[in-house]
Amino acid sequence: MSFEMWIATGVIALGTFLMRALPFVLMMRKMSSKSGENLTEQMPLWLSILGPTMVAAMFGASLVPTHPSSATWIATAFGVLGTLLFWFWRRSMGLPVFAGVAIYGVVLYMLRIYS
Repeated sequence: MSFEMWIATGVIALGTFLMRALPFVLMMRKMSSKSGENLTEQMPLWLSILGPTMVAAMFGASLVPTHPSSATWIATAFGVLGTLLFWFWRRSMGLPVFAGVAIYGVVLYMLRIYS
C-alpha cells in the first residue's frame, strides 16, 4: 500500500474516532461538573437522537443497491426479509445482520448463475 493510502486511512480513522468520541467527551465533562443534579434532564436533545438517526441513515443507504438491476433489487429484498426474520427469531443484532448479508450474497450469486 502506498504512503498516500496510509495517510488517507489514518485521516479517515481519526475522523471516525472524533465523530464518536467528541460528543461523549463533551457530555462527560458537562455531567461531571454538575454532579448531584438530575443528569438525564440536562442531556441535550441532539445527543439523544444522534445515534438512532445515524443508524436510520446507514440503513436507508444500505437498502439501495450500488448498481441497480432486477437481480440486485431481488437480492436486497431477500436480504432484508432474511434479516428481519432472523431478528424476530433470535432477538440479537449481530447474527441477523450476518444472516442478511449471507442471504443477499447467495441470492445474488444464484441469480447471476441462472441468468
